[in-house]
Amino acid sequence: MTLCRRCLLYEMAGTEDIYAHVLRAKELMPLSEQTTDSEYQERLIVCKECNNLLDATCLKCGCYVEIRAIKKSAHCPVKKW
Repeated sequence: MTLCRRCLLYEMAGTEDIYAHVLRAKELMPLSEQTTDSEYQERLIVCKECNNLLDATCLKCGCYVEIRAIKKSAHCPVKKW
């Protein structure tokens, strides 16, 4: 897998198994703890524009941004959302 500066898991070839974990995390999280679909997408747009994104991973905290963005109470480590 090649490094993708500003890609998310669902956009990268060869990450289908990892992206399945994102979908499973969302499925297991109570709806009351999840962001709305529009808020989730807004968070990911901010992450895709961030210089700290590399291979779908936040370089500041090490998380997969697609998982962090699901949880309503989660925050960006550099306070962008």
